[in-house]
Amino acid sequence: MRIPEFLYSIYERRLAREIDPDRRPCHVGIILDGNRRWAKELGSSASTGHRKGADHVREVLGWCEEAGIQIVTLWMLSTDNLNRSPGELAELMEIIADTVEDLGATGNWTIRIIGDLKLMPEEFAARLRATEERAGAGMTVNIAVGYGGRHEITDAVRTYLRERAEEGATLDEVADEINIGAITEHMYTKGQPDPDLIIRTSGEQRMSGFMLWQTVHTELYFCEAYWPAFRRTDLLRALRDYAARERRMGR
Repeated sequence: MRIPEFLYSIYERRLAREIDPDRRPCHVGIILDGNRRWAKELGSSASTGHRKGADHVREVLGWCEEAGIQIVTLWMLSTDNLNRSPGELAELMEIIADTVEDLGATGNWTIRIIGDLKLMPEEFAARLRATEERAGAGMTVNIAVGYGGRHEITDAVRTYLRERAEEGATLDEVADEINIGAITEHMYTKGQPDPDLIIRTSGEQRMSGFMLWQTVHTELYFCEAYWPAFRRTDLLRALRDYAARERRMGR
């Protein structure tokens, strides 16, 4: 039996009141999972699922902003996803580009692309870069495209080594001075705080390599809902759960 909307509204307000405003996460990462399974259960195509999921992004970002979150990282396309069929991949990239351009056009958020755009078709990459270059205000939205955690770390180390080589450093000098801070400064998210909370939709309980370097002390929340069916109550439950946890930060 479907619960009436007015009861959901009452429940949403109650959830919002239960979240300690002093314990809200600053940076939330979301693994947008379940588009294809959502569509399959409805007897629809994968394309329909991707479109529905993309249409949902702007609404969820609005909820995040209302909740006082300052940075949201959305994992839209992984390096593993690049192995999908050419037809599905081309359609998915078109959907992502349209979505990112739509988010940038609002001017409400600062859009930042994280991932290796060199792996992407040039036209697709150019559309994302153009959106990133637009001036935005308010909440920062990281769009993870062509992203994999191992790939990011490898990319960061490679960039660091090249920079030091161009400066004339010897291999021994680099080996002596390389440290966590040096690698962190070359990650895609440099200059940003690590995520406080990662939410994954669809019921899968694994990280799949998302933000490997940055999530040493991050809290994890796994939601049963597929991404297209992710509701504001699901977000509020995640935030309430986070606020109730005692973060030890390795201590």
